[in-house]
Amino acid sequence: MKVTIIWLLLLLFPCYFPGFPASCKGNQIDNLNRLIESRKSSNPPRPESWAQQDDDTEDSHTPPVYVASQKGLMQADKINALPGQPEGVGFDQYAGYVTVDPVADRALFYYFVESPVDPSKKPLVLWLNGGPGCSSFGYGAMQELGPFRVNSDGETLYRNEYAWNNVANVIFLESPAGVGFSYSKNSSDYTSVGDRKTAQDSYIFLINWLERFPQYKTRDFYITGESYAGHYVPQLAYYILERNKNTTQSVINLKGIAIGNAWVDDVACTKGLFDYLWTHALNSDETNEGINKYCNFASEDSLTKKADADDNPIQCGKYQKQGLLELGDINLYGIYAPPCYTSALKSGSTGNVKNYDPCAEYYVNSYLNLAKVQAALHTKATNWSGCSDVGWTDSPTTILPEIRHLARKIRVWKYSGDTDGRVPVTSSRYSINNLNLQVETAWHPWYSNSEGVIFATVRGAGHTVPSYQPERALTMITSFLQGKLPPGKPTS
Repeated sequence: MKVTIIWLLLLLFPCYFPGFPASCKGNQIDNLNRLIESRKSSNPPRPESWAQQDDDTEDSHTPPVYVASQKGLMQADKINALPGQPEGVGFDQYAGYVTVDPVADRALFYYFVESPVDPSKKPLVLWLNGGPGCSSFGYGAMQELGPFRVNSDGETLYRNEYAWNNVANVIFLESPAGVGFSYSKNSSDYTSVGDRKTAQDSYIFLINWLERFPQYKTRDFYITGESYAGHYVPQLAYYILERNKNTTQSVINLKGIAIGNAWVDDVACTKGLFDYLWTHALNSDETNEGINKYCNFASEDSLTKKADADDNPIQCGKYQKQGLLELGDINLYGIYAPPCYTSALKSGSTGNVKNYDPCAEYYVNSYLNLAKVQAALHTKATNWSGCSDVGWTDSPTTILPEIRHLARKIRVWKYSGDTDGRVPVTSSRYSINNLNLQVETAWHPWYSNSEGVIFATVRGAGHTVPSYQPERALTMITSFLQGKLPPGKPTS
C-alpha cells in the first residue's frame, strides 16, 4: 500500500468563571501537563509502543471479550429531545451506558447522533477526546463537532450548522471509566488505568454497541480524536485490526483514523512546543538558547533524570520551566484567542457557532449538571465534570510505530490547528518527519466553501480545531471520509 504524506494548510482557559459552578478538576491541557510532568519527576516505567511489543512476542494481548445481550436497549436509549434544544431537529439521538465489565460493574457512557440526511448511507465515526481523562461528550459533542452548542444561560442549546453528523453518524464516548458519566463500582478502576486498559474497554464497548445497533455492523467505520487521543485513536485502531485477525466475533469494518493536534511522541512534541513558543514571540532569546544548549532532543532520556552525562537535565528542566512561566496568562490552546474572563465576553455567547467562545466550558458544565438533562440522557445522577483526575499507569512515550503500522493498512490523517501552542504544528511536523515516509504530494493550501498518512493544518484553529474553525473542520473531515484531498481552490 502506498504511503503518502501531504503537506496542507488547518488551550484552555482558566478554571474560573463568575456565575457558574466550578467546572473542572482540570481540563485537557492540565491533564496532559500532569502526565508529561509525571514522566520527568518520578521516572515511572515507560512501556514500549504496542507495535514494538508485538514484534517481540507472540502474545497478541487479546483476552476474551465480554458480550451481553443488547435486545431492546437501542430503543431504550433513544432521546426524545434534549432540554432546551431548538425546534426542527431532524435526526435521531441516543444516549446511555454500555457495560464493559460486569464483575466490576464498569460501564461507559455514549452519546450518538445520526445524520439528518440518508443516515443509512453515511459512515460511522467514533470521536475521542484526550486528557487523558477528559470527556468526549462535554468537549467534542457540546463544544466542537456535535449538533448543538450551549447558550450562555447554561440551559438552552443552539444548532451547530457545521456538525460532523452532516456527513456521518457520530458516536461520542466518555472513556475510561471515571470520566464524565462513565463509572465503575471498583475504585481501582479510577486509580489504576492506562492506555491498554482504555483501548480494551473501548473495543468491548464497540463490540457491544454494534450488537445494540446491528444496522451499523458492516458500515464503514472511522476513529477520530484530538490531543491525548493521539494515543487513544491509533492504539484502538491497532487493537481492532489485531482482534479482527483472531476473532470469531464481529469484525469491525475499520477504514481510517484522523487525529488532531495529537500528542504522539514525547520528544518531537516537546521540541515542537518550545520551537513554536520562541518563533511566535512567546519565549525570550535567553530561554530559547538555554533549551537548545542543554536539552538533547535526539533522545527521550534527555527529557528525564535518566539523561546521559553529556546532557544536563537539570538545566534543561530549568529553562523549560522558565519558558512556560514566560507565557503569562495566555490561552495556550489558541494563542490569539481571548481568555474566558475578558470583560467583553461576560455578556454571554452570541449563539453564532462561528464565533469562538472561550467560556463555553462553563455553559456546558452548568447544562450537563441539570437534573432534567441527565434524565434525558438516561444517566445516573452525577456531579459531571469535563475532566477527571484518573491515575494513569501506562503510556508509551511514542505512538509512531503504531501509526507506521496503520498507514500500511488504513487511511491515516494527522491535522493541526496552527494557533495551538500546546501541541503545535511544529510538533506535528517533527512527528511526521520521524516516520521517515516519502512525500508524494507537495505542501499546498486548501480552502473551505487514499490510504497512507496525510498531514493537514487548519488555518486559524487552536487545539480544539472544530471549536475555532468549524466550517474548515467540516470541510476537512468530509474530504477524509471521502478519501479525497481537501479542495485546492476556493469554492463558490
